[in-house]
This record gives sequence, structure tokens and C-alpha cells, in this order.
Amino acid sequence: MTTDAAPHPFWLAGRAVRGEETVEVTSPWDGSTVGSVSLPTPRQTEEAVAAAAAVAAEFAASPAHVRATALDLVVRRLGERADEVARLISSENGKPLKWARIEVARCVSVFRWAADEARRFNGGTAQRLDADAGGTGRLALTRRVPYGPVLGIAPFNFPLNLCAHKVAPALAAGVPIILKPAPATPLSGLLLGELLAGTDLPAGSWSVLPVPNDAMPSLVRDERLPIISFTGSVPVGWSIRDAVPRKRVTLELGGNGAAVVLADWASDADLDWAAQRIATFSNYQAGQSCISVQRVIADTAVYDRLVPRVIAAVEALVTGDPGDEATDVGPLISEDAARRVESWVNEATAAGAKVLTGGARVGASYLPTVLEGVPADAKITCEEVFGPVMSVTRVEGEEAAYAAANDSRFGLQAGLFTHDLQAAFRAHRALEVGGVIVGDVPSYRADQMPYGGAKQSGVGREGVRFAMEDYTYERVMVLTGLDL
Repeated sequence: MTTDAAPHPFWLAGRAVRGEETVEVTSPWDGSTVGSVSLPTPRQTEEAVAAAAAVAAEFAASPAHVRATALDLVVRRLGERADEVARLISSENGKPLKWARIEVARCVSVFRWAADEARRFNGGTAQRLDADAGGTGRLALTRRVPYGPVLGIAPFNFPLNLCAHKVAPALAAGVPIILKPAPATPLSGLLLGELLAGTDLPAGSWSVLPVPNDAMPSLVRDERLPIISFTGSVPVGWSIRDAVPRKRVTLELGGNGAAVVLADWASDADLDWAAQRIATFSNYQAGQSCISVQRVIADTAVYDRLVPRVIAAVEALVTGDPGDEATDVGPLISEDAARRVESWVNEATAAGAKVLTGGARVGASYLPTVLEGVPADAKITCEEVFGPVMSVTRVEGEEAAYAAANDSRFGLQAGLFTHDLQAAFRAHRALEVGGVIVGDVPSYRADQMPYGGAKQSGVGREGVRFAMEDYTYERVMVLTGLDL
């Protein structure tokens, strides 16, 4: 994909199409134009939905090898264009190149896992029913079948990989998908469409429509799209579920991830590792990750040795131009986003919090920041900051640490630094989150594992096979008169 003057087409039922209006995509770093995108008209959006509905039965019945081969082709082509794609992500998103390259590698992995799952996924089981006398001679067979086409709504912070987490599982399961990329970062999703266009998947099995947000409600309500997979903000996510309570809705929403450091994580090597991981993953993507480290909860036995290490590791991060190979932390998605982070930090300091490092904004960038003594009711503590800011808190003992981590309306993932296996199992039972990462930060995610939250962090699970299960249901067939 180039950034010439012609607007990039969108993908309607597998073919490149242009609409009547265009929108510019600009760099969060310097405001330069990255490209322009053609927007679908309502008629074109209707055509894409109709095509998805029309092809649903055919696509569900397609051979697994056809779907797997198409996904394998995306893996190869994405790998061949990895550097180009990473630079595109960095340009439209402001993500440093080192992190953009990791995102491309993860996207390759998602499609590879999807190709593997397409070959083995059927959900088929056989069950003898003669455990009761009335079931003599009967056998139940099950298979998984799609609910129908998916509406996948992706966010700006991982503009390629979180599109992949919608598209790849759907195609692997034989489920048509309408993908809506984020308005701020549509180019990565459109490039994914460019890769899919070279496959032999049937027309209508996928579309990439960069429709504006005000066009989303009609798509959400469309009965021909019985599944919605949304990643994004808490208010928008729950409003979607409230609007269509009878649909199958998966929500991957916000978090304010806690990294808990227990007393036994006490050696110099332990604390150096924890500090480096906390500093890196509070600030990667400029903190714009649902599982970034926002809260550090450390036992008093290690707090005074840990916090100076965290500050030093944060101050060692290189901030600046995302196109520079050395940059660790780039800008936020917009200057408005950076201003919001600035206002939240100012609110916390006015209420008594102390800035240990950082605490300043330059345009769309905010310096990596560590706060101490943040009040429990400050937004920095109880909301999702979605910026390069963390708070550090001292606690007495394991039980108090888990209580502090749970003192949140969110529950996506938590990190736990401990060598105590029993403590790890107690945390797994006690922490009200979708995932507990032991020996590391909450920001770890393998794309094949189940991923999702509790409380206000969402419902359902992503991860290739788990998304495929969300998109399908079990249908049972009972055979009668068998000599079993």
C-alpha cells in the first residue's frame, strides 16, 4: 500500500471499491498526511452486508483446506511485506517501529494459528446415549456451525493485529465478516484486505469498510449480522450490548492492570527484572494498551528497593520520533488524548499525589510518568488512563495486595511477581481478572490463549480457537436404531 495522492479503496465483498467521500489519515507524531481513504456510501455498506448474508451457507460448507490455504497465503505475504507494514502502522498510529514490527509478527502468528485451527476445528463429538434405557441404540453426534456473519469492530491501538483477531478466526471457522477498522487508523485494516484479495475465498466472505463511527449503530442493529466482536472503550462496548441484547456479543474492553510484587520477590535480580518489565510495559504503545501496567502494588518488604529501580528504568526509556529505530515511547494517538492524560495527572497531584518522574506533555506526547500517593478515588487509580502513567502503592502482605488489585471496576489481567507456587494458586483464585500472569507484568498475551476480562472489562474470549467457538454453536444429531 502506498501513500500517494489517490485515496485508498476499501474492500467490498472482496473487491476494491471507492465511495463518494474521502478522509485524510494523519500522523500523531507530526500531523503529516499518511494517506487518504475512500469512505463507503450507505448503499455500498448495504451491498457488503447483503453479500455476507448471501454467502454464509456456502462459506460454512466450504472445505477446511480451502480456508486454511487462504490463511496460509496471508501468512506468507504478510511476512514478505513485514517491514513495509510495520512502517505503515508506525506512520498512522504513532507506534515506535520496534513495537510495530512486533505487532506485524504477532499478526503473522494469528493467521498461522487460524490456518492450523481451520484444519482441525469441527467441534465434533460422539456420545453414546444408552446410559439410560430410553437411549438404547442411539448415538449423538455434534458439530459446530456458524451463528451467521460477524461484525468486527477494531480499535486504533493495535490497528493490524486486533483486526486480525476479528478476521482470522472468522475465516477459519467459515464465518463471513464485515470488518470496521478504527477511523484514526484505517490503513492497516485496508492493507489486510489487500492481502486477502489475493486468496480464493468466496466473494462476500469478507469486507473491510472504514465507515465513520456515526454509521456504526445501523450495522450493530442489522439482523443479518448476528455476531458482534468489539474491542474498544467501555461505554461504547456496553452500549452495543444494551442495544442488541439478543445478539451474540463479545466485548474486549478496558482495564487498569495491576502488577503485584510480593515480599519473596526480593533479590536484586528479581527486582531489576520486575522494574524493567514494569517500566517497559507501562509505556509501550505510549501506555495505549488495555493490559499496560497502570498500578504497581508492592509489599512493604520490597517497596523501597523496587521503586527507585522502576524510576531509573522509566527514565532510561527513549521518547520521541516513532520512526527512529531507538525510540521506545512515541506519541499518543492525538493531542486531545495527551491533554486528557495531562488533566488526570494534574487532578491526582492536586489531590496529594507526588510525581516521581515525568509529568509533562509536549504536543501529542506525554512523558513516561510515575506517581506515588495517588488517592483511591482519582481517575489515575480507578479509571483506565490509556497513557504512559503508572502509580505505585505500598501494601502489607499478600492478602492486602490482592485486595488492592481487586479494588477496581475492571478485571482484564494482572501480573504477579512471586516465586511461591502456593501464592500463585491463591492469586489465581482471588484476583478478579480474566488472566493472571505469574512472574511477569499483566501485559503478556499469547495470541492463541484465551483472552478477555471480568467485571467492566468485557464478556467472551478472544484468542483464535476461543473466538471460533464464540462465532459458532453446537448442533446435535441423534442416530437411532444402531447396534452399539
